[in-house]
Amino acid sequence: MDWELPDELKLLQETVRAFVERELIPIEMSVPDREELPAEILAPLQEKAKALGLWMIDVPEELGGAGLGLLARAVIGEEVARTVALPFRGNPLFGPHLSPILLACNEDQRERYVYPLLRGELRACFAQTEADAGTDPSAMRTRARRDGDEWVIVGTKRFITLAHRSDFATVLAVTDPEAQRGRTISCFLVDLASPGVRLLRPQPTMMGDAPWEIAFDEVRVPAANLVGEQGGGFALGQRFLTVGRVLGHGAHPLGVAQRALELAIDYAKTRVTFGQPLSERQAIQFMIADSAIEIHAARLMVHRCACRYDQGLDTRDESYMVKIACSEMVNRVVDRAIQIHGSIGLTTELPLERWFRQMRSIRITEGATEVMRWRLARNLIRARP
Repeated sequence: MDWELPDELKLLQETVRAFVERELIPIEMSVPDREELPAEILAPLQEKAKALGLWMIDVPEELGGAGLGLLARAVIGEEVARTVALPFRGNPLFGPHLSPILLACNEDQRERYVYPLLRGELRACFAQTEADAGTDPSAMRTRARRDGDEWVIVGTKRFITLAHRSDFATVLAVTDPEAQRGRTISCFLVDLASPGVRLLRPQPTMMGDAPWEIAFDEVRVPAANLVGEQGGGFALGQRFLTVGRVLGHGAHPLGVAQRALELAIDYAKTRVTFGQPLSERQAIQFMIADSAIEIHAARLMVHRCACRYDQGLDTRDESYMVKIACSEMVNRVVDRAIQIHGSIGLTTELPLERWFRQMRSIRITEGATEVMRWRLARNLIRARP
C-alpha cells in the first residue's frame, strides 16, 4: 500500500504552495476580515491562478473546467488554507465552482443556470438550514406543493452564505411529508428575484462573515426547476455536505493547523526567556509534538476519504470521522500556537486570532460534531451482525 501522493499531485501541491507563499501570505494581514475580497485584490490573483491552470478546479473537463477529483481538491484546499488572505467561506480564487447538486442538473437546467454561472453571469447559494432544521434536515419546515406546471414554496431558511450576492439558490424543501424516510425532500433551482423571495436580515458572526435569512412566501417555481427526481433532494444535499466535510472541515483545518504549527515553531526558536529559547522548554516541545502528531493523523484520514470518494465508494461514515477529527484537532493546534506566542498571539498582527474565531465554527456548521458522533455510532452498531 502506497501512502505517498502520486507525482502529479505532489507537483500540484508544490505549485499551489509556492503561489500561496508568493502571492497570498505577504498580503494576508492587510486584507479585510470579511466574506468577500475587494475586486482590486481578487481580480489580479485570479488571473495569476488561471495562468497556472488553477481555474474551475471542480468543474468537469467537458464543461471547460480542470475536472479535478476530491483528493486533488483536498491537496489544493490544504495549501490555500495556510493563509487568511482569502475569505473563510466560498473561496473565489479559482473562479466559479459547481456543487454536486448543480452537477446533477439536466441539460435544460445547465443552459439556464450552470453555463451562465460558469461564464460569471450568475452566482448561486445553497439553502438548506432552518431555525429548527440545521444538523437535522428531517425537521425541515419549508414546504413545496405542486400546482399545475409549478411548485409553490413556503418557508424560511437561515445562515445562507452570500445569499445577498446570489442570483439563484438551490433550495431544499419538503414535497411529500408522508413519504418514506429520506424521500420527503426535493431540490429546486429558485431565482432569488422571484416574487415572494425576501432577504430578511444578515446575521454577522464572529468569523467575519454574515450569512442571511431568506423567506419564501408562496414563491412559484417552474416544475422544470426540480433538480433530479422528486424526493431526491435529501440525497443531493448529503452529497453536497459530504464533499464539504472533506474539504471545508477536513482539508481546510489541515492547512490552518499546519501553518499555525509552523508559526509556533518559528516563534519558539527565536523567543528567549530566562536565557533560553522557548524551543528548549519541554512544555513547548510537547505542544509542538502533539500538534504534529494530530496533523499527521488527520491528513491521512482526509486523503484516504477523498481517495475512496474518487473511486465511487460510500464515504459517508468516513466523512463524519474527518469532520470530527479535523475540526477538533485544528482548535487544539491553534490554541497551542497562541499559547506558545503568549500575548503577541492575541493580537491582530498575526493570523492566529482570526483562525481561533473561524475554526471554532466548523465544529458546528454542516453537522455538529456531537451529531456526527451519534450518526457514526448508530451506523457502526447497525452494521455489526
